[in-house]
This record gives sequence, C-alpha cells and structure tokens, in this order.
Amino acid sequence: MFPDDDAAYLALKARDARFDGRLFVGVTSTGIYCRPVCRVRTPRRENCRFFGSAAQAEAQAFRPCLKCRPEIAPGLSAMDSSDALAHTAARWLQHAVHAGEPLALPALAARLGVTDRHLRRIFQATHGVTPRDFIATQRLLLAKQLLTDTAAPVTQVALASGFESLRRFNAAFAERYRLSPSRLRREGPGPAVGTPLRLAWRPPYDIEAMLAFHARRAMAGIEQVVGLVLRRTIALPTGSGALAGWIECRFVPERHELHLVASPALGPALGALMQRVRLAFDLDADPAQIDPVLARLPVPPRPGLRLPGCFDGFELALRVVLGQQVTVKAARTLVQRMVQQYGRTIETPFEGLDRLFPDAATIAQADPEALGRLGIVRQRVRALQALACEVAAGRLPLYRGAPLESTLDALRALPGIGDWTAQLIAMRALAWPDAFPATDIGLLNALGTRDVAATTRAAEAWRPWRAYAVIRLWHSLENPP
Repeated sequence: MFPDDDAAYLALKARDARFDGRLFVGVTSTGIYCRPVCRVRTPRRENCRFFGSAAQAEAQAFRPCLKCRPEIAPGLSAMDSSDALAHTAARWLQHAVHAGEPLALPALAARLGVTDRHLRRIFQATHGVTPRDFIATQRLLLAKQLLTDTAAPVTQVALASGFESLRRFNAAFAERYRLSPSRLRREGPGPAVGTPLRLAWRPPYDIEAMLAFHARRAMAGIEQVVGLVLRRTIALPTGSGALAGWIECRFVPERHELHLVASPALGPALGALMQRVRLAFDLDADPAQIDPVLARLPVPPRPGLRLPGCFDGFELALRVVLGQQVTVKAARTLVQRMVQQYGRTIETPFEGLDRLFPDAATIAQADPEALGRLGIVRQRVRALQALACEVAAGRLPLYRGAPLESTLDALRALPGIGDWTAQLIAMRALAWPDAFPATDIGLLNALGTRDVAATTRAAEAWRPWRAYAVIRLWHSLENPP
C-alpha cells in the first residue's frame, strides 16, 4: 500500500482518513496499535511499526487503542487482496464471525475448490497472518465493540462473538489485550441508553447519492429516509429463530462515521446486523482504488459514489425480479402490494414504520393465484416462488461472501431469471464490484447506445469496478433509476 514506512508515517501525521482500515500503527513504547485517524499525540517515528491489518498488529502482540478503537474502522474492500481466493476466504470468515455461523476451514477450502493446506498457505501469504489469527482478531474486535457500545451482558457478548464459553472468552481477551472484559467495561465511559454503534468509512463518500438511491426505493411501512437518517424494520435469522426489530442509521459526515441504533430485540444478533449495514451503505469501499479507474468513464466524475447494497439478500432478489422490464416506480408498487398482503406487523417508535418484509418461506408457500391478483404476471410469480423455495431451503445463499460463480449459476438455473437479474443480485446482494448487467436500459441510455456488445467491450477498461461504473452511469441520467 505504501512504498515505505516513511510514507506511512506521513499518512499518520496527517491523520488521513483515506487509509483508515488499511493502515494500522503499532507504538512500541506503549504496546498499543492505532488507526491513522487517532487523535492522540503522534508517536515518534522510531517507535512506530506499520501494518496492513489489525490482525497483523495483534499477531505482533500490540493491543487495540481504547480511544480510536480499531474495531470500528472500515473493513476489507472487495479488491483489497491481489489474490482473489484469499480475499474471498477472508470475506467469508468476516461474515461467519459476525453472523455467528460455524467456522470450519476444511469446509471453506472445499467450498472454494482447494485443499485446506493450500488455503492456509495462500491466506498467510496474502494477509500476513494465519486464518486462525485472522478469526481471533475478528472475534475479539467484535467483542470489544459490543462491550464498549452496548450494555449487553458479558456472557451474551461472548456468545455473539463466537466463543463457546465465558471462560474461553475471558482467557482469550486477557491473553490478547491484557485486561479482562469486565475491566474494559468498568474503566470505559459506559454505554448510555440509545448509545449508537459506530461504523467508519473512508472518505470521500457521496452521502446524498446513497440516501437518494434508498429513498427512491423506500417502501411504506418498512423504510423511511429523512435528512441524513434511514430507518427501517428488519428480521435477522439466528440459531433459535428469527429476531425482528427496527434500526436507525444516521450519517455523521464530520466524523466519517455512520451511527447505528437498533431495537433491544436485535441485541443477540448485533454482529450480523453491523455486517448488513456495512453492506447496505458500502462502508468498506476504498475510493482511492475505485475513482482513478472510473475516471475513464464518458461522464462527469463523482468522487465517493458508493455501490448501494441491501439489508436482506432475499428481499433484494425479490425486488430485482419484480423490476424486470418495468420502471423502479412500477416495481416498487408491486413490492408494496406484497408487503401489505404478506408482511407481518411490528411495533416501532416511529410513525408509519410498522411492517416486516415477507420472508422466503412465506412467499414460497403463498397461493400463486393470490400473487397474481396483486398484478404480478404468471411468469414472474413462477420465478418468485422458485427463488423463494431455494432461499427458504438454504440452497441459495444471498449475502456478501457467498461463492460468486456457483451462486450465479444457481440463479440462472431458476425459471424467469436471466443474466441481467443475476448480475444485479450479484451487484447489490453479494456486493460483487465487477458485476455488469450489460443489457440494462439505464446503463445503455447513459452511454447513448443500444449496442450491448460494444458496451461490454468498452466496459473491460472499467474492471474490476464495473458495478461502480454502472452506478455512476445511472447517476449521470436526468432521472436516475
């Protein structure tokens, strides 16, 4: 990332937020590692050791700073790693830790089509630490954030962070950070009622464009966008059943942070929730990698334009299917009818926010004739229910970190789902930065052509950020989709 340590030190002195999450500095005089944006006095150059990840710093026995809090830094962007296999493995491990899913490296290796030994070797070569150390850092940083920003019992924090017992959690925390979880909470300021979870991003960030994108698609009863705030209802699956509640996401531009407040009912799944919010707002993107490539686009530059994700993969996929060959407004009307017909009611403190999006099992079991009476054509009903059946059965993972090619193949194998639909799902549910729906009418309008083959050839110059190119081209239109 940096030609030498002197360049890294200059970024630290400038407190350059563009390198947040991609540069960490360990201070030998204190044994602590910090983000480049840390507001404490800049350490002496000879006392600094520079790392590309928190896991590398912790592997050298540095402890996370309690002031700048490395656990809230932006995470891995989609193209951080030059080795796609190691990158995919890291993102899946991040997802599994936060979602509380089982972590088995042999199973992950088999899923990626390599041996366990090869996965470990290329992972360490790319990320500078073993998968085991990477997982340990992810778990402990998640625990540190929950201990600092929430009042959840220490036992609940331990389980939410992937530890099988409180004893193992206490031992790991003390070994790595040289203090106990209870001491961290006791010596910190302590979370007040409504204290938000803080999630950082790397500037620049086009907040206006991101919120406008979500506002154009907001559904009554489920989503609200007001000023710098997005509120919505959400359901999160856990091992003991789905948790339902509401969230409020507030952009704080001067801090380069998004502040997340969640209803108490979602407390046991805060790790998974933070991952979904990071995806929905593309908080882990690195504009320094993306913007120079997109300078080649035949439209005015728009620095910091992000790739809007989603809060739920099935919800996004359903909305994309209903958006086939119709406008965004028409698709939203159809989705709204489904929400009113099949969405469960929920209580929230916000007027007009009172429904949950229907889950996959509900749509899979719905009467096809009843779906048709909502104005959905028969072919689309068939596609929706085939999709819902696969998701409900657990055969079709739709989240960041899911295997790309096999998921795309599974989507295209469903009736009524072609490459345009599969690419849009990959773009916004799988967060794949090089997804490219070549036949998209908005894309073609922005380029002033109907020549799909020529557009596909031109898009080779935008790799590996073609999905970001699509978003930028859409925003160049007078009425963006």
